[in-house]
Amino acid sequence: MIRIGFDIGGSKIAALALDPEGREVGRRRREVPRDYDGTLAALVGMAEDLVRAHGPAVALGIAMPGMIGAGGELIRVVNLPWVEGRPLRSELEQAVALPVTIANDANCFALSEAIDGAAAGASVVFGATLGTGVGGGIVVARRPLPGANAIAGEWGHNPLALLDPADRPAVVCGCGRSGCIEAWLNGAALARDFATIAGRPAEAPEIVRLAVQGDLDALAVLAAYRRRLAAALAGVVNLLDPDVIVLGGGLSALPGLCEEVPNLWRPLVVAPEPTTRLVPARFGAESGLRGAAWLGRPA
Repeated sequence: MIRIGFDIGGSKIAALALDPEGREVGRRRREVPRDYDGTLAALVGMAEDLVRAHGPAVALGIAMPGMIGAGGELIRVVNLPWVEGRPLRSELEQAVALPVTIANDANCFALSEAIDGAAAGASVVFGATLGTGVGGGIVVARRPLPGANAIAGEWGHNPLALLDPADRPAVVCGCGRSGCIEAWLNGAALARDFATIAGRPAEAPEIVRLAVQGDLDALAVLAAYRRRLAAALAGVVNLLDPDVIVLGGGLSALPGLCEEVPNLWRPLVVAPEPTTRLVPARFGAESGLRGAAWLGRPA
């Protein structure tokens, strides 16, 4: 029996089939239709195709960005507004005759890493995604924690505390608030810092290349990023006290994060000797899709 996972982004639907041991046996990919009926039909068709190719399925899970209620209610899905408030879960269940679970993509990322990834065996896992945005998901006892308001783990829209004087003035975030963690730790922030310090533009890959070559401006930018990340994650450790924090997203590959950030958060954490581990994701960009396939497992 296979497990099927979908990852629905703003432009693509990816589908993955896993065997009972978590090995990939098949995948599919297609453009996202720009209407509800088309999206539902695409999911049904891809699921049926995987079943024909790889045998019967036991469950189907969907990862997507946005606010997803504990029962799979699509509360706010900015990239896919035509599915908001629609009965996608129940109608898909009826069409494919399988249990369907829908969850936020960051929660699916954390679930994947908690089941058989970098945090396998840990009781409480926080998954932090660093990229164009800054997201997060919480898994407790191998179950995603959506929260009462479907926003558990959304650390990126808390204000960043303990800012260095060099971090003023606070930057306005895309959510409209000022000084959010996301506004200090996303890709735009890294590029903005370099432009301010070096007086010329550069994106993350170029900044890393310059840092490896010993460029002082690039090294200063990466040091500031690690300091801010440590301050942001110290709040997570103090509030949630996770066993493991897993880093994902494109910026998680910045040099020195997992090695240096725990040392930087140490004086900011209440525990005198914090044991929370900071690790890179095992499955990288695949984690959200794999986590979707793991949704709906028996308790």
